[in-house]
Amino acid sequence: MRQAKILYKDEEAGVLTQHDDGSFTFRYLDTWMADNKKAGISLTLPKIEQEYHSQFLFPFFYNMLPEGSNKQVVCKHNRIDQNDYFGLLITTAKSDSIGAVRVIKIEKP
Repeated sequence: MRQAKILYKDEEAGVLTQHDDGSFTFRYLDTWMADNKKAGISLTLPKIEQEYHSQFLFPFFYNMLPEGSNKQVVCKHNRIDQNDYFGLLITTAKSDSIGAVRVIKIEKP
């Protein structure tokens, strides 16, 4: 299992988890859900539900990934398998992403 904090405008909004079976869960933090002034991180992950499940990386996060030659360079330079979307996401979206969302890997102690 791998996890990442999801930051929206530099505030922690939720946690993205890749489970051992390859499926994904995105969960809004309780504090984020309780604050009516906080928006959902995307139109496809609205604050209607606190937790979302998918067999594949959610399209919102998938669309944050580099493509084509940029993807090849990032994967080669960071030794990431081109099919490791979660690894690619936590590598590329931690500091340099388009929009208000960043993805920060949660290190296990």
